[in-house]
Order: sequence, then C-alpha cells, then structure tokens
Amino acid sequence: QVQLVESGGGLVQAGGSLRLSCAASGRIFGYYVMGWFRQAPGKEREFVAAIKWSSATVVYADSLKGRFTVSRDNAKNTVYLQMNSLKPEDTAVYYCAASHRIATKLALTPDEYASWGQGTQVTVSS
Repeated sequence: QVQLVESGGGLVQAGGSLRLSCAASGRIFGYYVMGWFRQAPGKEREFVAAIKWSSATVVYADSLKGRFTVSRDNAKNTVYLQMNSLKPEDTAVYYCAASHRIATKLALTPDEYASWGQGTQVTVSS
C-alpha cells in the first residue's frame, strides 16, 4: 500500500497562486499514474489532473487547462500541482491519489484510484 500526504493548501486571494505537493511513500511500485482531484462542499469529487510517473504524460480537466500545471519529481516520489490565477470557485479540498492504470487517459475518475491522501484545503477569497 502506498501512503500519500498532501501539503501546500491555504487561503489565497483571487488571482493568486498556490503549489500543492503530494509525497508518496511505502509500496509505490505498481502505481503508474498519480491524480489530483478536488471536492467542494455539497459537490462530487472532481478530476483536476493526472500524470504518469515514468513518462510525465499529463492530462487535465478541460476547464482547468492553462491555469493548473501538474509535475512530478521521481527522485523525491512527489507530485506537484501548481495553481495560478486562482478563482473563488477553485475553493475545495484537494486530494492526490494513486492509480494502477498504466495511462493517464484511463485514470480520469475517482474509481480508477486505489489510494488517496487526506486532502488539503484550498480557499480562494474574492
């Protein structure tokens, strides 16, 4: 089992930026794709982005392209989510997750992920 710990959330004004980190530890082998999701109060968990460990192939939610960037550092077993031009509607708990899927395009829904972090709160004030 892999353990995932997110960090970097907080309160930011609209137009600001935040960088989330997700550190993976434990049995990482076999988890090929890392994803970011978010969940706002009263809403379903929403796909944000995913990245493949080996090739850095990425996929984004269409609505977030251009503002969010996902990256990884294999040496640190860490995945990042850089969020720019933040809007109040970006307010949510952000989760990272690990998937056994071998391609990012196959890991677009929460059901495709086997392990989850505890989440980090991002609040964007207007």
